[in-house]
Amino acid sequence: MLFRSYAAVGSLVLLTSAASHAGELPAPVQALANQGWEIHDPFDAPSGLQGFGASTQGQEAIIYLTPDGEHAIVGTLVDSEGNNLTEPQLDTHVRVALEAQTWQLLEESHWIQDGDTDAPRLIYTFTDPNCSYCQQFWEQARPWVDAGAVQLRHIMVGVLAPDSPAKAAVLLGASDPEAALARHKAGEAIVVTAQPQDVEEQVYTNNQLFEALGLYATPTSAYQRETPSGDTRIGRIQGMPDEEELIEMMGSETPEAG
Repeated sequence: MLFRSYAAVGSLVLLTSAASHAGELPAPVQALANQGWEIHDPFDAPSGLQGFGASTQGQEAIIYLTPDGEHAIVGTLVDSEGNNLTEPQLDTHVRVALEAQTWQLLEESHWIQDGDTDAPRLIYTFTDPNCSYCQQFWEQARPWVDAGAVQLRHIMVGVLAPDSPAKAAVLLGASDPEAALARHKAGEAIVVTAQPQDVEEQVYTNNQLFEALGLYATPTSAYQRETPSGDTRIGRIQGMPDEEELIEMMGSETPEAG
């Protein structure tokens, strides 16, 4: 799993797949939804079964509805040769949906733009003002950002030092956050001053998201990638990327200096 505890993440989503299915689910599946299961889109399973992707308490599952619609089975489906038929269904019918929710949470977090808004590549990165590796990542990314190939969105968190939340709030609360972040990355010290309560709460909610995703290191960066089957998935690099990871995340080789 790219991100831990989708149950914790799901609690932050205002509209869930289960809510969208309210009143439309077969009774046994609805019973599980009523118990707090998140239900995803249905699909046709072998032997007349109907499948539903589901997740509960951080666990992924496939629910199989019997042909009469009266019973539901949660578990692993195997064929006559013992092949696990449920694993690929989990990937298609659970993880894709959950990663879409995660991407929505990243979009709705409190971030500072860094780069061209029209850049073809978008990367969210959790940034702590006291993080020396975040500074290194900033410098690594400059060729792509300066070329207009990548837009970084720095989700400001305060997790490394006692004054990290206050420093993150100063940057988020600046009249021009992008310029303030650039000055900080260029070596300007952050002078901690009191910020409005709503700005301090932005840092707090970013910290909550960081924890809910099961992250432990800054920078942690997330980007979208397309699989051979055409699904959009999230790629994640926790900590400093190596050269190969950096190129994959940025979507291209290092741009030539203009």
